[in-house]
Parts: sequence; C-alpha cells; structure tokens
Amino acid sequence: MATIGLFGGSFNPIHKGHVALARQLLRKARLDEVWFLVSPQNPLKPQSSLLDDNLRLEMARLALEEEPRLVASDYEFQLPRPSYTWNTLQHLSKDYPQHRFTLIIGADNWQLFSRWRNSSDILANYSVVIYPRDGYPVDETTLPPNVRIVKTRLYNMSSTLVRQLVSEGKSVRRYLHPKVINFIKENCLFFG
Repeated sequence: MATIGLFGGSFNPIHKGHVALARQLLRKARLDEVWFLVSPQNPLKPQSSLLDDNLRLEMARLALEEEPRLVASDYEFQLPRPSYTWNTLQHLSKDYPQHRFTLIIGADNWQLFSRWRNSSDILANYSVVIYPRDGYPVDETTLPPNVRIVKTRLYNMSSTLVRQLVSEGKSVRRYLHPKVINFIKENCLFFG
C-alpha cells in the first residue's frame, strides 16, 4: 500500500518553493508520492485573481515533469464545488483503495483547521502532516495522535509575489521553472 501525500492548493502559479517543499516531505514524512491537487475553488480564498483551472494544472504539470514522485492532479475538477477536503478525501479513498492518504498542510492552515468542513472526521480517519510557515507557531504538545509537524526549510516566496513581479515586467527566474515562465509568456498570464 503506497502512502500518498495530498498537497492541495490553487498553485496560481506553482513555484519552486512548492516543489522543493514536496521533495523534502517525500523524504521526511516517508511518502511514496506527493499529489499536487490543483484546487478549482478553495472555500476560504477569494476567486478574483485565480486563473482558469486548466491553465494552473498545465503549469503544475510543466513544473513537475522531471519529478517522477510528484504528480500534478486534476482530481478535484470533477468534484462538486467549492472543494472541501473531506469530500476529496472520501472520493480518493473510494477510487484508490490501494493507497493510504496523508493530508499535507501549512501551519497557517492548521490554525484555521477547526473551520474546515468535517475537520474532526478528517482527523479521525487520516494522517495530517504540517509544514512550518513563518509567523504561525504550532504547539506540538497539543496535536492529535495522527497529526505531526515535519520540520522543513522555510521558502520565502509566494504565488502572490510571482504574480506581482510578472505584472511589473520583472524577472521571476529564481521563483519559477523555465517551462512555467515560457507558458506564462506564451499565454500572456498575470500581465497588468
């Protein structure tokens, strides 16, 4: 039985920090693969600056082409919206009974976790791995038994910053895979 880490997000766009974090989590959380679940609609995030689902999925595929254990997934595209994690986990468990799923979330999301739909059901049925986020301390002594913090490097980059730099015509080479940069240019994404 493979253990799959589920890394959900808007990936608007996916950046090198996402990929480097997932590489660390493969090793430190002992995962067989990490699936990047491109979220069509996060119920806790505004939709205004969100690119089309398929554009974000294609950028994720391009960024992960050379990463055999990191997979860009459109699984949530076929599910009802908004994308509730509990619903996704239920469907994945039914469709892939040969896998065990571990939810990957940042410390910022852990602080909001009680607001997630069916959060207690998620904790009762799945493992959760928390990665650190600057400014969001987590008290390890208060964590439920199937929740753990995995100490990873902090990546000082965000999709918001990347979008801003692109709109200003500045270089994003240090943040994005070259194929993602070309895709953004070819499709005139994030420009002013």
